[in-house]
Amino acid sequence: METIRLAIYLLAAVVVYAVVIFWPAGRLDWVAGWLYVGIIALNHLANAIYLKRVNPELIEARLRMSKGTKRWDIVWGLFFGPVLISMYIVAGFDAVRFEWSTMSALYWPLGLIIFLPGTMLFSWSMGVNPFFEKTVRIQTDRGHRVIDTGPYAFVRHPGYLGFSGWCLSAPLLLASWWAFAPAILSVIGLVVRTALEDRTLRQELDGYEAYAKRVRYRLLPGVW
Repeated sequence: METIRLAIYLLAAVVVYAVVIFWPAGRLDWVAGWLYVGIIALNHLANAIYLKRVNPELIEARLRMSKGTKRWDIVWGLFFGPVLISMYIVAGFDAVRFEWSTMSALYWPLGLIIFLPGTMLFSWSMGVNPFFEKTVRIQTDRGHRVIDTGPYAFVRHPGYLGFSGWCLSAPLLLASWWAFAPAILSVIGLVVRTALEDRTLRQELDGYEAYAKRVRYRLLPGVW
């Protein structure tokens, strides 16, 4: 049953991406758009297979909305979701429908170079952290504890760093300079959530304060 739910979720996610990308474009013969949808589909499938092997309990946890989500995180999501979606809408309008700007195809490989390490870091973070749920909460019902292995030995919130690469790669993969505006806003939103989540964990999760002293940086080693 869980496998069926996961398959439905993955299919629905890819369909949503396709709609959000191609609706503003106004046409279906957008090669960069189809390439992006294909990359996203392969990424979602690879991530599901990886988690199924190394951290299957997280899949079930991420398929549901658990009680205890922080109110500030709900408010954050109401702002972040539309900004992230607007990145694809702007890309469709810019690169295809209205052609506000022109980006050389030479930037596409750069987008892939940014996307792959970002999504690999994001998946690795989920692979070693069974508490990597979609929302911020202290998961007392699941024995929430500090994770300090894998990428968490270097920065405290590697998942957000990985997803930042996802955001910044999209304008390059979809050939839209204007899409960088919502992409950068999305990254700023991730930085804000990092700070808020880190504060919550320091205050409410046993052992996190000591962990924060050992691993000094939240996102970028030597920077912040």
